[in-house]
Amino acid sequence: MTTPPAPTPAPATAGAAAPTTGAAARLRNGELRAMVARVLADNHGTPLTPRAIAAKLGGRSSGAVGNALKALADQGHAFTASAAPLTYGATATTDSVAAATITPTPPRPPGTTWAARPNRTSAAPAPATAPAATPPAPPPAPVTGPVTRPNGTPYHPRLLSGMPDVVALRKLRDAGIPALMYGPPGTGKTSAVEAAFPDLLTVQGDGDTTVADLVGEYAQTVDGNGTVRYTFIHGPLVRAMREGRTLFIDDATLIPPTVLAVVYPAMDGRRQIIIKANGGEIIDAAPGFYVVAGHNPGVHGAVLTDALSSRFAAQIHVSTDYDLATQLKIDKRAVKIARNLATRQANGETGWAPQLRELLAFQKIADVLGAEAAAGNLVGTAPEEDRATVAAVVRQVFGKDLAPLALGTRI
Repeated sequence: MTTPPAPTPAPATAGAAAPTTGAAARLRNGELRAMVARVLADNHGTPLTPRAIAAKLGGRSSGAVGNALKALADQGHAFTASAAPLTYGATATTDSVAAATITPTPPRPPGTTWAARPNRTSAAPAPATAPAATPPAPPPAPVTGPVTRPNGTPYHPRLLSGMPDVVALRKLRDAGIPALMYGPPGTGKTSAVEAAFPDLLTVQGDGDTTVADLVGEYAQTVDGNGTVRYTFIHGPLVRAMREGRTLFIDDATLIPPTVLAVVYPAMDGRRQIIIKANGGEIIDAAPGFYVVAGHNPGVHGAVLTDALSSRFAAQIHVSTDYDLATQLKIDKRAVKIARNLATRQANGETGWAPQLRELLAFQKIADVLGAEAAAGNLVGTAPEEDRATVAAVVRQVFGKDLAPLALGTRI
């Protein structure tokens, strides 16, 4: 009589949860990432460090959490909020990752084998029939009055091609037509863009702006175990592309043309950039990605190159609305001075005229120190080559010579 072969041991279920005696349960592939995404989604608007998320997950390894966060950020399901300390925040797609969970493996009854291993599924049971199409988002409410900017201040829309400027800008975005807002400093270019696009990411351009300021760079980080790592922190251009947001490049014409060229492939038909500094990483623009820029003609160093101009099909001139200044209860004498100087500027008699920013400052100073002090300050803030002309117009309106603000004799 032959000895029967020993029974083949049943295969262990891959990825089955380990007992949780004194240690965190072992997770299947991708489950930690979903758990991390859940924490980010539950704390939307509050950036968190890997250590803080690890603590919320019952003491998971902050190093493993950090790797999960980097993977989420690389896929556009999270964004790097700051480099020091390294923090992450949720994006519009974080919830979709957080909803992807692993179906727990039930205990195996004695003497049975598995026919198949459960796969990752959605937390909700799959419907028997195809789900109904998601209804389209309701159209935005019509703009009939002031629009609140992100800083809480109201913006008063102006007409652009027969419609409120914020509506026109949104239509340009929907059509994929980049816009360049140009005009003197202080006329409200930034205010209009902020009011039109609540999802705005802003890059403040200057002569020192680098490619890294747009696409990102490596930063030194320390994980929970004290290990020093170098992590590539993506910049605002990448975040806007991945999250389908509006990127506002303020004072774009102050940025060196060779630096600004990194944005061009994202704006044209390619809608893609390659980050050479991060191993040739390819970034594709999500639907909704849009670029709008600001330009101050006449400002020293501002150069509107042909390459930049050709990328912005819509170029919109922005000047000060002096009627709005009157509606905002700014001293009528200040508005009269500004209108006079604007006319002289148009005639080539002076190179400077107060814009809405200067008029708002005039009123704040007048409320504190008086209108004559504010008018004298207006003379003092004018460029030196235009100061005599400004002083003459101020004298004409106020009926007396008013000098720039200056300290007097000792009390």
